[in-house]
Amino acid sequence: MRSMLLGIIAAFALIWSIAATSTAFATPTDFSFTGTFSRDDEVQVFNFVADGASAVTLRTYSYAGGIQADGNVVPAGGFDPILALFDGAGALIAQNDDGFDGPGSCAVPDDPVTENAWDTCLVEILAAGSYQVAIMQFDNFPVGPNFSNGFRNTGDPNFTGEFGCSNEQFCDFDGFNRTNFWAFDILNVETAEIPEDMPPPENVPEPSPLLLLSIGLIGLGLRKRKKH
Repeated sequence: MRSMLLGIIAAFALIWSIAATSTAFATPTDFSFTGTFSRDDEVQVFNFVADGASAVTLRTYSYAGGIQADGNVVPAGGFDPILALFDGAGALIAQNDDGFDGPGSCAVPDDPVTENAWDTCLVEILAAGSYQVAIMQFDNFPVGPNFSNGFRNTGDPNFTGEFGCSNEQFCDFDGFNRTNFWAFDILNVETAEIPEDMPPPENVPEPSPLLLLSIGLIGLGLRKRKKH
């Protein structure tokens, strides 16, 4: 009887080991999302889980259009997107503005009307675990080192109107009218989803004057670069 019991336990242990191994080395998957903003200052957040072995790609298609991983054909014309990547605790890891722009970035196509390559593309090798990525409209960058610090233009639903397009909303930096549409892919991850009931980020705690000065200088540099 005892030997039979030990045999049953050993069999269950083997099955559990196989199942655990299969889960740990699950094939990474690609996820595609589309949607619209109603305000310039909206922030769309996604949760995803990385396996720690595959390079994760985060990419928008809405500015210049293209074909998403799920085969969805996206027309050009969406707003100028930016993205920010956070770890599971909400700490900022990386940002991307205009595709091939800095470490971990990759090339994106030119828009057929504006001739600007202003979609985002970021490739990162991440440790296994949970992450958040947010897409926003330029130049609604994160205020501080954590997601909870909020975003620069929160509370200003028409901030792109200062760029000068006739719509006075969803304007790109060169003053072209754009639409409120976005398209986003998260590639080579275990899971990815749009969280339900995600509270809007708030600008708290208030950043120090030194941090505001630093962000302002960075913003001036980004705006000057956008003119080229």
